[in-house]
Amino acid sequence: MAQASADDLLQEGAARHQRGDLALAERLYRRVLKLRPGDGNALNLLGVAARQRGDLAFALALSAQALAVQPDSPVFLANRGATLAEAGQLEAAVEALRAALARRPADATALRNLGQALCALGQAAAAIAPLQQAVQMAPQAPEPWLALAHALREAGQDGAEDAARRVLALPGLPPALAAQARFLLAALGAEAAPDRAPAAYVRDLFDQYAPRFDADLQDRLHYRTPELLAALLAQAGIPADGGHRVLDLGCGTGLSGLALKPWARRLEGLDLSPRMLAEARRRGLYDALHEADLVDFLAARRAGFDLVAAVDVLNYLGDLAPALAGIAGALAPGGVAAFSIEAGQGAPFALGEGLRYRHDPAHVLGLATAAGLVLAARQDAPLREEKGTPVAGVLLVLRRL
Repeated sequence: MAQASADDLLQEGAARHQRGDLALAERLYRRVLKLRPGDGNALNLLGVAARQRGDLAFALALSAQALAVQPDSPVFLANRGATLAEAGQLEAAVEALRAALARRPADATALRNLGQALCALGQAAAAIAPLQQAVQMAPQAPEPWLALAHALREAGQDGAEDAARRVLALPGLPPALAAQARFLLAALGAEAAPDRAPAAYVRDLFDQYAPRFDADLQDRLHYRTPELLAALLAQAGIPADGGHRVLDLGCGTGLSGLALKPWARRLEGLDLSPRMLAEARRRGLYDALHEADLVDFLAARRAGFDLVAAVDVLNYLGDLAPALAGIAGALAPGGVAAFSIEAGQGAPFALGEGLRYRHDPAHVLGLATAAGLVLAARQDAPLREEKGTPVAGVLLVLRRL
């Protein structure tokens, strides 16, 4: 009776899970485990649900428990690999996904996850073969085609434009994925650049990047922008006296907050990525954190801050007029804006192959003047490295009139 009951609960849990009712599915999986402790399928599916709602620590523990029950299960290995990848443990993820595919080669999702993990490791050329297999097995699924387009672009190989156009040709394509495909085509020079990166693209990018963000930026990319901007604030005579209401736009994991904290009586952070915000929350730096679009948020906080900083954020926006007007409006009279841009030349903005915007500094300063901001300090400096090459940037500190 217990055996049949556990099987029925597991089947119902999987059905609810497939329909998107994670809360009920998890309750049913837990009931299975009470009746049948150590059930590998229940542990695995509970781990999948935990990963989907962002509890990566619990998901990692559950996927390990499931594998302990059935070490050779390709399903459990594939889920373990996907969970490790989301947790930023990319080498271990690749190992688990390859083990899964050795046992079940025709798993399009595992092939896509393997390709994306390899791309994240900087091995775009190695990612192409599994992603090509994934699109052959699931030609109507947009995600493998989009992943293949990114891998081909990053590897500098032909075919990225064709793969992105294949995404756009698929029936029933979700608008968010269509926007991402068009954004990639714009970066390849095949379509006009939009005024900003798609919000869903930015959110997904940084959700995936959050677990390894700090290590990558500081150890691999030699990221210096928060410290440079803090030094420029001091140079501009803005006292680090702990007396300011500070807004950290695009706060990410809080690296920028560490640099801004000496100025803050109250420090608030804003980001599109919930996983970035979860990492920032762990630092204990911020008095409030907000998940929102920056232009919408700024419009609701008129004259609410003495210092608004945007560290490596505006490079995901093309037309900066709305953002600069919003920053100016959110500043109290005499307040300070401090931000970085990737330096362009000639065109007001251009979308680079790295899927970030470069801005002409003279044009940006013109927009700032129109918004009521006057220049207090400027520094030209490399912001980080990309493929071993310094990324030219400009740091600006401006005051609201």
